[in-house]
Amino acid sequence: MPIKLTGMVEHVVYSNNETFFSVIELEVESELVTVVGELAGVAVGEELAVYGEYVTHPTFGVQFKAEGVERTLPSEATAILKYLSNGAISGIGPSMARRMVTAFKEQTLEVIANQPEKLEGIKGFSKKKAQDVSERFRQIYGLREALSELSLLSIDAHDSIKLYRIFGPQSAEIIRDNPFMLCGYPLYKDFTFSDALAAKLGYNDRNINRLRAGIVFILRHNMLNGHTCVPAERLLDKAAEFLRVSRDETEIVLWDAVGDKLINGDIIDEREYIFLPPLLRSEIYIAERLTLLNSLEFFVPDDVRAIIENFQQRNSIVYEELQQLAIERSLTSGALVITGGPGTGKTTTLNAIIALCEQQGDRVSIVAPTGRAAKRASELTGRDAKTIHRLLEVDFRGDEDIRFIHNEENTLRCDVVVIDEMSMVDVSLFESLLRGIRPQCRLIMVGDSNQLPAVGAGNLLRDIIDSGCCQVVEFEKIFRQAAVSGIVVSAHSIVAGERLDLKAKDRDDFFFLPCSEAEGPGVIADLVSRRLPKRYGMDPFVDIQVLSPQRMGSMGTESLNVEIRERLNPAAEKKNEVHIMGLLYREGDRVMQTRNNYDIEYQREGEGSGIGVFNGDIGTVRNIIRNNAQMTVEFDDGKKVVYSFELARELLPAFAVTVHKSQGSEFSAVIVALSKTPRRLRYRNLLYTAVTRAKDILILAGDEKIIGDMIANDKKSLRYTGLKAFIKRRMT
Repeated sequence: MPIKLTGMVEHVVYSNNETFFSVIELEVESELVTVVGELAGVAVGEELAVYGEYVTHPTFGVQFKAEGVERTLPSEATAILKYLSNGAISGIGPSMARRMVTAFKEQTLEVIANQPEKLEGIKGFSKKKAQDVSERFRQIYGLREALSELSLLSIDAHDSIKLYRIFGPQSAEIIRDNPFMLCGYPLYKDFTFSDALAAKLGYNDRNINRLRAGIVFILRHNMLNGHTCVPAERLLDKAAEFLRVSRDETEIVLWDAVGDKLINGDIIDEREYIFLPPLLRSEIYIAERLTLLNSLEFFVPDDVRAIIENFQQRNSIVYEELQQLAIERSLTSGALVITGGPGTGKTTTLNAIIALCEQQGDRVSIVAPTGRAAKRASELTGRDAKTIHRLLEVDFRGDEDIRFIHNEENTLRCDVVVIDEMSMVDVSLFESLLRGIRPQCRLIMVGDSNQLPAVGAGNLLRDIIDSGCCQVVEFEKIFRQAAVSGIVVSAHSIVAGERLDLKAKDRDDFFFLPCSEAEGPGVIADLVSRRLPKRYGMDPFVDIQVLSPQRMGSMGTESLNVEIRERLNPAAEKKNEVHIMGLLYREGDRVMQTRNNYDIEYQREGEGSGIGVFNGDIGTVRNIIRNNAQMTVEFDDGKKVVYSFELARELLPAFAVTVHKSQGSEFSAVIVALSKTPRRLRYRNLLYTAVTRAKDILILAGDEKIIGDMIANDKKSLRYTGLKAFIKRRMT
């Protein structure tokens, strides 16, 4: 339940006229409280009722964060004088304010708003100035009135200001006319929010705006599940059921929305598909750029084969035929895909490609979709690697969807871009990357198409490979030095759909440990805390990672985190701990950052400060200071970050994480919990992704039947996409 504070504004510490973010001191029962939030046009002397909660800023200490506000203009002469004297209205200073209040007393603000001609009798006022002051005051009052009206529609201050920036004083009226516009830009509210508001305003279920918004909502929901489009027939069935109207009526609304370009339709393989416009734009743009890139000719000054041979001699190395082919095509092709499983030579080949590109004078940028994947790419290549976001540089101006500084009008100065972990890249991010590089910049896309696809929309790597538009080199042969690895051999067996010999005794890096759902958490916690550290000398906090397909259940990450924490990091009198959003955080806990945060500051010993913590970064809670409501996390790469308890919502316990969250990472030892795994999560590339996270030791713990089910199920997560079809159209 939000806290309510009521008082008078004593001091405006800071106010931003563009974002409306303000820091004020509010006198509440004779005490000053620092209040922060979107408080548009706030001025000294106003009476406010603010709703929100107390938070602790890592620098400025305890503050009250306002989520909602009710405002009252001062009504007493003394308060009005204070209000006007402190610059509430541009052009009115203390002396003029005093003359105005002396003349009109409690009616001063009423005169300014509605009878500005009376101001002309006061020294310093001309007719024009009186009109200007009145107009400025009405603008301020209009903003306040609009925000107040929006609050009555259950829209908080932050969202209200977003709406006001776009729609102005008519914001509330526009929403009353169509409450379903809240489902779109700029708020993208959940459909149920708009539907509930519409019901309060008297709209019926067959309102055309409701039906359109419901269809778009279903498309957005599918986008979050990885689809860039949905078959029209399937969409119609779902929409009719969801909206509680007939299918015929839904069909009429759907095609009207297509005609009005609210959504887009396209026929793929004689089947009609419906797209959200941004996703259709992304896939069409990618198709155009890739086909254009592969139409360009790239010349190497010397004989390519001779260049490769010379490089082998200088480095005392002999590359396999496919490796040489990949190296050759990287120098002569506009876009190249290198794919293959572990132990097949991708990294060795990639390092040669980068070295030869640099030898040719090419400026090479190495990127990956996540911070952890970029860190691993740096370790494997010995060169600086960045996230795609970091390379393109996020543009924080405005409230639109994420934008980048590097785009078609400000392209990057590079000749080759190497993208590692390409299977994790979604179509929107790839579109942004293509817009940020020059048309002739070569692309080298490295990934494992058998791993899980990106969390975002699209099936990019697989669609590119299947389209035939790019040169593709697929490594399948396991190198001799990797063939002794049970992890590598098992990973390739999984891809081939071959049942694993889980009882084999001749392996020292891959083990199966049968255990029931009831005993599994204890067995896994014992492996992490005692057995693996004792046998291999591993640090259980850094070297060992537990993975699970699911979050819920006794073998899900939530339960496993509790069990492992009690073994590795039990409660102690000297260890501080705190509950945030229902989750326990204790000093010494392992935690994972769950989103890219480009604003947060970190310190790193020997390097000073920097900005940015990324999705997938794992670290340890070093201290929790309850009085200041903050905790310090030291990440494995040396970054130290101070989190307010509010910001700590971006962290999750990480003694155990989901397989999806582990993408792009590699750990010395991995334990995969496989008991009572839901049927929807029993599929081959999820198991393959989990197995390939292990570098030295892999333990599958759980039910042998589930492992068999996962290997047998090659029905990869179905994703409806249009990219392959769009590329093929441009190739014919």
